[in-house]
Amino acid sequence: MAPKQFGIGQSHGKIILLGEHAVVYNYPSIAIPFPKTSIQTIVKKAIQEPTISCDFYTGLLGDMPELLDSLKEAIHLSLKTLNQKSYPLDITINSSIPAERGMGSSAAVAVATIRGIFDYFDVSLTQEKLLDLVNTSEKIAHGNPSGLDALMTSSSTPYYFKKGQLEVPLHMMLSAYLVVADTGETGQTKEAVESISHKLKGNTKEHTLALIHTLGSLPDKGRIALESDRAKELGSYMFQAHQILKELGMSSPSLDRLVDAAMTHGALGAKLTGGGRGGCMIALAMDKKSAHEIAQTLKDFGAKQTWVYEMSDHL
Repeated sequence: MAPKQFGIGQSHGKIILLGEHAVVYNYPSIAIPFPKTSIQTIVKKAIQEPTISCDFYTGLLGDMPELLDSLKEAIHLSLKTLNQKSYPLDITINSSIPAERGMGSSAAVAVATIRGIFDYFDVSLTQEKLLDLVNTSEKIAHGNPSGLDALMTSSSTPYYFKKGQLEVPLHMMLSAYLVVADTGETGQTKEAVESISHKLKGNTKEHTLALIHTLGSLPDKGRIALESDRAKELGSYMFQAHQILKELGMSSPSLDRLVDAAMTHGALGAKLTGGGRGGCMIALAMDKKSAHEIAQTLKDFGAKQTWVYEMSDHL
């Protein structure tokens, strides 16, 4: 195979609308691709040794810090698949997805890099092969990834997702806007998941199970609202989910402050998104004007960054 002058790979962020934490206990979740944040990887031939440049590290591929082990594995697996294990690549990764905020940055980096490598060698890459490579590399970062991040950061379709079952693509027919705000604090998914597990072994087991059951019932209701243009209903499910997640100890003062600010300034619903205890929150707005007003309010209340996304948009 003759390499091209350079290869380019793209990916984007993801947002969980409903289903955080309950998905661990075999309830469904709803996630959407989020093209307002994206990654582009540019792949060229290195002068001598393989090199990489990204937000966290610039230098030789072999000297990459442990933090980037899953990315290193994605590169290694791609070259192995292409029978190019010793080929010296120069890889540049440009990302607008904030790391450790529940937006799928780790999987998105792998998706864009694998796509870039295959594009450089001018070899077609099926979605099935891409997901296999990403999920294998993600095992280093997350132990046992659900596959949701890999799917969402590489797809242009919203999905209804239940661990161990086939993902169901959704027809998003919602005339509304999503506002996403970053608290500027990294999420603590692992600690949050362990906290719920601990509650299920203690005196509050029955109450915790009841909360998880109610939380887990919301994606099915949200799915109907999403596919039938019922923005107010979806907003109410989102806020209900946040109240449950808050009671479970999954929120944080900064998340609660932003959710409350959104709700008092016209949002149809608002909640944390992702693992919680930091990271991002989302708010649903009826129209563009309201969405931008909410986004500004969230900045006034401490959000480090905001994005406004028209829900009826397609990638």
